[in-house]
Amino acid sequence: MKHQTLDQINAVADVQAEAPALIANRGQRLERWAQLLEQSPSRRLTALAGTEYAPPDVRERMRTDGSAITVAFEDPIFRAQGLQDDTYGEAKRFFEMSDWQLHEVVCHCHVGANMPARWAASRVRAAVSPGAGILAWLRAVFMH
Repeated sequence: MKHQTLDQINAVADVQAEAPALIANRGQRLERWAQLLEQSPSRRLTALAGTEYAPPDVRERMRTDGSAITVAFEDPIFRAQGLQDDTYGEAKRFFEMSDWQLHEVVCHCHVGANMPARWAASRVRAAVSPGAGILAWLRAVFMH
């Protein structure tokens, strides 16, 4: 391995140091997550089963391949900012969501075994503006 100064690395690398600063707060992280989900609006995402019934320690470790949380974890910027895995507990911590808010995005009781990514995006956006209520959520669902 060859030692190089930061200036030498910057000369050959596509370094975008400003990207993490652009999504520094909770609302920005949630908005980016919604945008990531909307990139493939028809993508079928796997729902988590029974998040509201699982004991807290089990719920924290819940995950499934291809979930809405997996979409967030696939993002290199989120990983660079500290998203460590695609578990329920890690998403709750990273996105600063309550159990109820995250349940609304990922749980199977609303949609069955899977859901289109656009649906998950609308639920993430509802968490950005919790005062918007069900009417804003319905508007988002039907406009996509």
